[in-house]
Amino acid sequence: MSRQKIAAGNWKMNKDLNEAVKMVLFLKDQDRPKDTLTVLGVPFPFLQTCINETIGSTDLIVAAQNCHHKESGAFTGEVSVPMLKSIGVSHVIVGHSERREYFMETDEMVGIKVRILLNHSMVPIFCCGEPLEVRKEGSHESYVKNQISKALFTLNKEEIIKLIIAYEPIWAIGTGETASPEQAQEMHHTIRTHLKAKFGKVSDEISILYGGSVNPGNAKELFSQTDVDGGLVGGASLQEEGFLSIIHSF
Repeated sequence: MSRQKIAAGNWKMNKDLNEAVKMVLFLKDQDRPKDTLTVLGVPFPFLQTCINETIGSTDLIVAAQNCHHKESGAFTGEVSVPMLKSIGVSHVIVGHSERREYFMETDEMVGIKVRILLNHSMVPIFCCGEPLEVRKEGSHESYVKNQISKALFTLNKEEIIKLIIAYEPIWAIGTGETASPEQAQEMHHTIRTHLKAKFGKVSDEISILYGGSVNPGNAKELFSQTDVDGGLVGGASLQEEGFLSIIHSF
């Protein structure tokens, strides 16, 4: 079965409202491949406006970059899954390495977020990946498999198939360093094999994205790998023509 091809952009804490709308309208007006889903990870203040600009589109959607792990409560400054759903958000990035590193999010916390999102019929974009010291030690495969086991292995087959997974080698995020196509394929295959051991053949239907300094120059070769179904793109997703080029890289 062919998996969904996905070009996802994570804007992080960048752009103002005018810049965000300009980017959405630019992509909306372009001739993009119909078999590729374009996802824009938009900052919280701009979500509603950007969603309004994409109403009716099935191949260009807006995602939130995070959510809280509680449905409601006294958590000043946080945003819950029900809040996001109420404004039309369908996809949410969870477990990004920056959330894990700077805000001390654990695998267990990320797993709770995944569960809440699924309970509200929303799509988690689950991030995993190893830091440089783990890669140098050669224990990167066991590290990532452990992240997945802790966060996702309470799900069943019907639930796991609803996820999008993004493998992000932390040493390649924002550094200009990129895993080679062979390294990316190796880890994507490891992830899919690990999922298959738990969930069976449905794992062949899960899109696994590569995130780690994807750019117009390397996207085509990365996306051509057997188990790489697209990218979760950081800095390069902020540039209109560059991100459009990445979308066409399939």
